[in-house]
Amino acid sequence: MHLSRSPRRRTAAWAAAALTVTGLLIGPPSAAAATGATAPVDAALLNAVDGGGEASFFVVLKDKADLSPAKGKRAHAAKAKSAFTELKAKAQTSQRSLNSFLDKKKAGHQDFWIANTVRVTGDENLVEELSKRSDVAQIVKEQHYKLDDIENRPSEAETNAAVKAASKAAATDEDGAPEWGVKDIKADQVWDEYQDRGEGIVIADLDSGVQYDHPDLVGNYRGNNGDGSFTHDYNWFDASGQCPTSAPCDNNGHGTHTMGTMVGKGGVGVAPGATWIATKGCETDSCSDASLLAAGQWILAPTDHNGKNPRPDLAPNIVNNSWGGGNTTFYQDTIEAWNAAGIFEAFAAGNAGDGSTCSTSEAPGAQAPSYGVGAYDSAGKIAKFSGFGPSLVDGSMKPNISAPGVDVRSTWPGSTYNTISGTSMATPHVSGAVALLWSAAPSLIGDIDATRALLNEGASDVDDTHCGGTAGANNVWGEGKLDIYSSVEKAPHSAGTVTGKVTDKAAGTALSGLSVQATDAAGTTRTTQTTTSGDYRLTLSAGTYSFTVSGYGFATSTVSGVEVTESEDLTQDFGLDAVASHQVSGTVKDVQGRPLVKATVEVSGTPVKPVTTGTDGTFTLPAVAVGRYTLTVTPAAPVLCNGVYAESVEVAGDTTEKIKLPVRTDAYGHTCTPATYSWVKGTKNVTLSGDEDATTISLPFPVELYGVPYTSASVTTNGLVNFMEPRLGDYSNVALPSVAKPNGTVAALWDDLILDKKSSVQTATKGDVGRRTFAVVWNNAAYADGSGDRATFEAVFDETTGAITLQYKTVDDRGVGATVGIENQTGVDALQYSYNQPVLTAGSAVRIAPEGK
Repeated sequence: MHLSRSPRRRTAAWAAAALTVTGLLIGPPSAAAATGATAPVDAALLNAVDGGGEASFFVVLKDKADLSPAKGKRAHAAKAKSAFTELKAKAQTSQRSLNSFLDKKKAGHQDFWIANTVRVTGDENLVEELSKRSDVAQIVKEQHYKLDDIENRPSEAETNAAVKAASKAAATDEDGAPEWGVKDIKADQVWDEYQDRGEGIVIADLDSGVQYDHPDLVGNYRGNNGDGSFTHDYNWFDASGQCPTSAPCDNNGHGTHTMGTMVGKGGVGVAPGATWIATKGCETDSCSDASLLAAGQWILAPTDHNGKNPRPDLAPNIVNNSWGGGNTTFYQDTIEAWNAAGIFEAFAAGNAGDGSTCSTSEAPGAQAPSYGVGAYDSAGKIAKFSGFGPSLVDGSMKPNISAPGVDVRSTWPGSTYNTISGTSMATPHVSGAVALLWSAAPSLIGDIDATRALLNEGASDVDDTHCGGTAGANNVWGEGKLDIYSSVEKAPHSAGTVTGKVTDKAAGTALSGLSVQATDAAGTTRTTQTTTSGDYRLTLSAGTYSFTVSGYGFATSTVSGVEVTESEDLTQDFGLDAVASHQVSGTVKDVQGRPLVKATVEVSGTPVKPVTTGTDGTFTLPAVAVGRYTLTVTPAAPVLCNGVYAESVEVAGDTTEKIKLPVRTDAYGHTCTPATYSWVKGTKNVTLSGDEDATTISLPFPVELYGVPYTSASVTTNGLVNFMEPRLGDYSNVALPSVAKPNGTVAALWDDLILDKKSSVQTATKGDVGRRTFAVVWNNAAYADGSGDRATFEAVFDETTGAITLQYKTVDDRGVGATVGIENQTGVDALQYSYNQPVLTAGSAVRIAPEGK
């Protein structure tokens, strides 16, 4: 079957697929899919690739993970681990054949496990071939979802006043006067009558990011070590790749605002005692499917800042989603995974309403598995923009509930405040409310159905049936107006409350910002931090617990066998012993064993001020408290092949460390090392000349790049070997990785080069079969800037090890305008040696090799 370039000439099966499916996993399969003729392909993708175009799309596989074992687990960590393990295993096995097919087609792919799907960029022919595969359920064009427009920004006067007020509130640990929405849902009544502010509950935000050091937010960020230092790994992840460092950022403001409504101090937050973490799944004012999927995976299994070493045991209890758009999205698979793991999710119902038209709610909040939230104003009227049901996706009642969403004042980047409107502002009221509910009634933690039922039962009914439903549950208000005080009242109160104070045993002074962790017999943990007065509070289900209190500068204190009795209060105070401090010093050397200057040395997660190494590579940290820490050494730019050193150090007295930095690696496991220069002279000319030229050559043996073997490659005048396509064009060199084309490349010296009469490109093959090397050699290439400088360099591929050695015979400008390194087929992973840095020298070589080779 051939896809006609005219939409009108497509076959009936393709037309049926386009008409019946416009998103992933939505509705029953089309007739075409049922007969095995073709998997459904949405109309947007068909239009995008029509006439020779290319588009990014998702190939959804039929196999689905069995999440029932995860649902049956009791402990939060166990549920998350079970869901993660099953989802990851199912994706790895079911995607293997598809990925092998894509590799043979030289089609880059990005694989996801939380929804069993693979992101691909390709043309009409590739879409057609994929649709015929028996393991494919659907194929859908990548979408982008919009955050609410920001209409109101803080004035300078408001900004100055906000900074002062926020600083004062944070310093005194005051609740502050509750904002109208916080008061309207009666969160302040829960604070007062139940002494419950969400302690021991972790809320995540999937949004545009967060200003983590905002005075109203910094105190209960899980990455705050309580001593002036921060640990962002496992507490923050930038799935969008937009933040300049590994610290949380917010380039829009939306995420900081929603986070403030959930947990902010000073009266802006519903659950100011809860702990928060976040992931940036929105690039700026919109969110791509790829970023949202990566962020959704991180929610279920948080990772370090490189996306490695997943820890499902650190998954949050609640995740807020104030984004959406359109009628379909793949995200219902992600929602089902979160729900199976016991992670409560709330979604905005969307702002496409006009005050009267029905079925204006937007996905994912419009899909049945999600808990969708509508918005109302301070007068108790439904917001004109709030999306109504019934859902166009599946006919379900939407929204599920409504919350304050008009003129909501909350935190804003720059340590300020802003007042804005949207269902995005209503949704965090619900997320914060669940934190209050679960903190007051811990037996509900992870029980999604019971929690939704209590929110629904506690809501105040609003009779508006013009879009269907009843007075008690309709498609305008859902179950009605959120009333968390009523829901908490109706909750099972079988827990006991443990309070106490943590002090310096010798001085008797209160210790703030210390971690208090309670662990029951099943391994379930609840964690909170001490306030500025050293106090803490946890509501726990009846049982036997171990309490552990820890913080920098003090010996960890653990008390076992603490019996928490149903509906009773218990006081458990702690007096901690201060520990001595000692000097930590040493020497840092680079991967070649040479003293490394200006490297940053820090004791991660402590308030110890970092130092930099001197010209001889030495450093001294004068006072580090007794304990075990991670000593981190980060090389200064240019980092070249130097990786980051992060190893455990035990401080029990003055300590001397001899440190040699590890080699740099990428996510795939490639290593970068300086190599012995051994020039390979070219023997066979390649037809290539001028500016922005490229030609395809055959390879004498299969060359692997990121695990994919290739038998041909495109060589360009600009110092690139491109394995993905014989593509021309005036690509400017960029830092790696970059999702922009070209991808799947080896950048020997990616610069704007010209091959004139004095220049040439050659290849050379040496050695016996099985032990051959193959070189692509650029001889005397001229720089296009007219400087008169020239470069002779090469990329040498090793048949035995799969290593790639980049060698430089002459480099007149030392690579000051070039990119050197390798990049994978989708532009999301790379090992970059240098970018626009004068670090290359004549007679030098760099070896990039697969892990262990």
